[in-house]
Amino acid sequence: MPVERSLLVIDDHPLLRRGVAQLVALEPDFRIVGEAQSGEEGLEMALKLRPYIILLDLNMKKGISGLETLSRLKQNELESLVIVLTVSDLEEDLVAALRAGADGYLLKDADPNQLLEHLRRAAAGQVIMDESLTQLLTRAFRDRRFVPGEVQYSRLTSREREILKLLTKGFSNKLIGNTLNISDGTVKVHVKNLLRKLNLRSRLEAAVWALQHQDFQL
Repeated sequence: MPVERSLLVIDDHPLLRRGVAQLVALEPDFRIVGEAQSGEEGLEMALKLRPYIILLDLNMKKGISGLETLSRLKQNELESLVIVLTVSDLEEDLVAALRAGADGYLLKDADPNQLLEHLRRAAAGQVIMDESLTQLLTRAFRDRRFVPGEVQYSRLTSREREILKLLTKGFSNKLIGNTLNISDGTVKVHVKNLLRKLNLRSRLEAAVWALQHQDFQL
């Protein structure tokens, strides 16, 4: 039997919420546990339901913004994975979401089957981002608008550097643990420590930073 993963959708468009719910209903690995039409409602539901994955729109027109919602979710130290699902392919929105701690960044025009595959990968602990956004990240790094962590890189232990390298390959915690012969729990501790040392907020941010940065040898 597959492990069922709970999802909360925060989006001010009812048709989008309904569409995601219908899509997820076809997938036995996932179950929608809540739908919120604003950031404030989403925060309240997230703290109550503690979902495994939160799908969050950036461009909600009522109440607090999606970016502020993301920041508050991360401030509450929820275990939930927060994946941005948005129409925005703007560089500034992508970079802002990464800096706020997004665990994934997907575009709403993605193929439904592709969205489900991204959710499966996220549930397995992999880094997910819409492939079309790679050039935006490359430009952000080139223009030096997204360069956290470089001063503290030398503080990483050899094990943390190994794990950072595996994060760039999209490895899940389980796969990292199997590769390095350590437990999933130990991997989670190492990931938390390397994010803190690099002043980063998520696995996604760490992976794209490591992939694009040219100053260090992983």
